[in-house]
Amino acid sequence: MTLSHARAALAAITVVTASAPAAHAQPRVWDPFEANDIAKSAYIYAFPMVAGYKAMWEFNIDTTSSQYLGGFNQVLGQARVFTPKDTAIVTPNSDTPYSMLQMDLRAEPVVFCVPVIDKARYYSVQLADLYSDTYGYVGSRTTGNDGGCYMVSGPGWHGTKPAAIAKEFHSETQFSLAIFRTQLFNPADIDNIKKIQAGYKAMPLSTFLNSPPPPAAPAIDFPKFGDDAFKTGVFSYLNFLLQFAPTVPEETKLREDFAKIGIGAGKPFDFSSLPLEDRIAEGLAMKEAFKEISARKDTVGQTRNGWQIGAAFGDRAFYNGDYLLRAAAALAGIYGNIKEEALYPLAMTDNHGAKLDGSKANYTLTFPAGHLPPVNAFWSVTMYDGKTQLLIDNPINRYLINSPMLPGMKKNPDGSLTIYIQAKSPGPAKESNWLPAPNGPIYMVMRLYWPKPEALTSTWAPPPIIATK
Repeated sequence: MTLSHARAALAAITVVTASAPAAHAQPRVWDPFEANDIAKSAYIYAFPMVAGYKAMWEFNIDTTSSQYLGGFNQVLGQARVFTPKDTAIVTPNSDTPYSMLQMDLRAEPVVFCVPVIDKARYYSVQLADLYSDTYGYVGSRTTGNDGGCYMVSGPGWHGTKPAAIAKEFHSETQFSLAIFRTQLFNPADIDNIKKIQAGYKAMPLSTFLNSPPPPAAPAIDFPKFGDDAFKTGVFSYLNFLLQFAPTVPEETKLREDFAKIGIGAGKPFDFSSLPLEDRIAEGLAMKEAFKEISARKDTVGQTRNGWQIGAAFGDRAFYNGDYLLRAAAALAGIYGNIKEEALYPLAMTDNHGAKLDGSKANYTLTFPAGHLPPVNAFWSVTMYDGKTQLLIDNPINRYLINSPMLPGMKKNPDGSLTIYIQAKSPGPAKESNWLPAPNGPIYMVMRLYWPKPEALTSTWAPPPIIATK
């Protein structure tokens, strides 16, 4: 059924439901057009939450998953960079080995501690809630490299921060993710990463204080993440997650509207059991919503030299009710950093305005002498498959070009630096500067970690990507 056919069906249904609504278990509005509008709004609202649950399911719940790391309230480090085998989240970086801490804050706050880290090495700890909102940072930019212990409290906790805790962060949801990124200088640096990751610690507040723990939170029957999660199953997952996301004042009216179509914390939601008119209305809404999310992703910020540059990640105040932007950010790459922590220019087109495709052209990216990306930490250009937004297999296992690699790269006679972007090797003389591309659509992201003011104010922009064949 096309969108136009579905809308025609909605119009016909309006006549029927106005005179004889069918009885069923799930509450709903009787006007299918209103149901369509609410469902579309709810899908956009739910999208980043379901994307976050996918990561939680694979990293922390499903022990059979190839992505499984371990359970809750422990720092789970990986002393390696991500590769094409890492598929739990899209557009992962391959610069900074990750450590993850999935916090269950229902019983009490969680404390995490970071060691003293050499000031030459960038690191950050990003805090994100179930909405995917980023609400706090620890790290080189924000707290420095001197080490310390920090506390994350959830909704409903009203205790006092212990004096030994450097800072308290408050999560609006009862589960929260901490993402530790630790800069890797080169492959030989991996043993240093292991030592730093071993120094990342987490524990319940009662353990930190050496005091009796509060009663344990009840066990949860986590729903299996399925293929229908972003389709007909989306509201079932949303209802599950809303149990751990108490309504905030800004969303009271929104949650009331959602309730009209059976969306609410802990309520069952079975799309297949809905009356036909509701399935049509909500099915159409889901398609329209995803189309809007995709379109919004491609219009974040401004386009300069074929690169899309903008800020898509932040906290509740940053989004200010713009749930479409939040969903678009999750689609582009969930858990991206705020712009002050990392800026993400996204390669859109070549110098002719054509979409990037490794099966149709080879490309070059040349930084003029003295005009490398302006950063306080480091920069990178990472390649992804344009269809999946995942890292790609290639003959040299190189997924990015970054500034720590500069000593091994070749500069042009005028001091400029050219990166060769293509599916096949440019030849031995240029291979040090080769960023392997897929033999098809390209999704390429530049990362500027701890960007300097000229990057944030658009004084600087990436150079154009030049098609060479």
